[in-house]
Amino acid sequence: MSGDWLTIATIIAMAAATYLTRIGGLYLMKGITVKGRLKAALDALPPAVLMAVIAPTVLATGPAETIAAAITAGAAFLRLPMMAVVAIGVAAVIALRALL
Repeated sequence: MSGDWLTIATIIAMAAATYLTRIGGLYLMKGITVKGRLKAALDALPPAVLMAVIAPTVLATGPAETIAAAITAGAAFLRLPMMAVVAIGVAAVIALRALL
């Protein structure tokens, strides 16, 4: 029974950390005008984070995942919305696993 409480406490702590990180970012950026190079840098963050998340999978799995990662990288390079990039990546890996 103690494992259940530990799991719940862990989920609550992770949710709080995520929420505080988001609020902290908004608080720190409230007086800053985002334009020029800063805007370009902030616009580049979502694809960079996505690639950092999927890189271990690309390096440690089979050809279907590697090809799907390249397709996902291409979608991210085109600056598609994040949800579209994720959907394209998921669809690609599903299709490639079925084909290969």
